[in-house]
Amino acid sequence: MNTEVKKENKDPKLVEGKEKSGKDKNQTSSLSSPNTSEGEKSNKKDTPSKPKKRKYVRKGGKKGRRKKQGRGRSEYDQKILNIRRVTRVVAGGRRFSFSVAMAIGDKKGSVGVGLGKAGDTSLAIEKALRDAKKNLVKPNLTKDMSIPHDVRAKYTSSEVIMAPKKGGGLKAGSSVRTVLELLGATDISAKVLSRSKNKINNARAAIKALEKLGKTADKSVKKKEENNKGKKKENVVK
Repeated sequence: MNTEVKKENKDPKLVEGKEKSGKDKNQTSSLSSPNTSEGEKSNKKDTPSKPKKRKYVRKGGKKGRRKKQGRGRSEYDQKILNIRRVTRVVAGGRRFSFSVAMAIGDKKGSVGVGLGKAGDTSLAIEKALRDAKKNLVKPNLTKDMSIPHDVRAKYTSSEVIMAPKKGGGLKAGSSVRTVLELLGATDISAKVLSRSKNKINNARAAIKALEKLGKTADKSVKKKEENNKGKKKENVVK
């Protein structure tokens, strides 16, 4: 049999076009990963990724707890007797300031009254507290936290009288009562004899009356002095 070999006409332009298209396909395939196709990539982008769950381990015992940081409690109980707003007229207008009267005490035999003035209430209270601590008084009280005898005192226009009363409790009014409560005193009957309603003056009159009783420190010093005098007399007689 006669075999005829057909010769194909090859154009140079067609050959160049085929070679270029082959190169472009190779470049796109090299850019994309060999394992994943474009369809798979698009599906991965559409589906949202689930967040990883973190394991929460609770710390037990005292180590896990936080300590509360707060201000330490002061040794004295505080009570505000009076707050006044004072206005001062100046060329530019009015200026305001605050005046605070405060009483403090430990309910164990010490009490004090102070006054503070400032443009802000918090600053005025701080000043009053400092002033009250400076003017602390420790009067001479009995074992039952009562006064040993009657006492009377006057401060400016305020006049106060105090008397011991067994089993009567605390009977007093106005700011005199707050002073005696902070002192920790019981079985006392007190009365404001004057018509003054000024709380700071009444409180200071009460403090003045307590000062007349004498201080506990002075009493101990007197006892020591008496003992020393007795010893000296014995030595002189011998």
